[in-house]
Amino acid sequence: MKKIILSMCLLAALHLQAQELFVYSEPASNMAARTLGIRLQNNLMLPYAGSRNEFNLLPEVMVGVSRKIMIHADAILSDRTNTFKATGGSVYLKYRFFSSDDVHSHLRLACFGRVARNSGPVFDHNINLQQQNSGYEMGLVATRLKNKIAVSLSASWLRASDNKNDEGIGYDVYRNKALAGSLSVGKLMLPKVYEDYRQVNLNAMLEVLGQVGQSSPADDNNSYLDLAPSLQLILLSKIRVELGYRFPLIDNTDRAFDRSVLLRMEYNFFNVF
Repeated sequence: MKKIILSMCLLAALHLQAQELFVYSEPASNMAARTLGIRLQNNLMLPYAGSRNEFNLLPEVMVGVSRKIMIHADAILSDRTNTFKATGGSVYLKYRFFSSDDVHSHLRLACFGRVARNSGPVFDHNINLQQQNSGYEMGLVATRLKNKIAVSLSASWLRASDNKNDEGIGYDVYRNKALAGSLSVGKLMLPKVYEDYRQVNLNAMLEVLGQVGQSSPADDNNSYLDLAPSLQLILLSKIRVELGYRFPLIDNTDRAFDRSVLLRMEYNFFNVF
């Protein structure tokens, strides 16, 4: 009986958080404690100039250590050099340090960090730790959920390190730091009335993603602001399928790829640990 009650509470919590499982950013909420998740992310990068697309594949393992701590580890595979191969990976950790819960609403605050190592070439001046750069990131995120709408705001500081690769533009000491931020809004579209965990959840997302490089005063080509609409399906409260499209609103960078299509699949195993 106790296990049944705990399972019902867990499923209710997952349904409540469904619309804040954002596609392009992480909310302040964590995955359920003692949960193991497997994720496969496909990115088709569309070129700003030139004719060749780029394909990135990120297999990822996620662990809900506790209610407050979550860890991700991913590998980065790409055909950036015309040969599809693994070039690096990253580890992400999030610690939720504040939570205020009410009926059908909550406020969560968390800090997070990422460390990445990449041996591939660097072609863009903007910093991307899940595509081309070695380095680290530290930041804060706040998420507010009210009924069927969730809003999340994040800010972070990034620093890139040398990939030790002679291709591309290489390591630029004057463009190795940046400030990044995101504003994400999600709404639960279906089901209209929640009855049990077997119902399909459909969430619509809209996210604004930006970065400003901390470079020399004479260099102002170091910022962008992207818009990323997406759709998310949640099946049986443990399977996620996501489709998104990211494109620039403002772009003052030298990005080779300024638009991308994302397809991601995820499966969660509950009470593994």
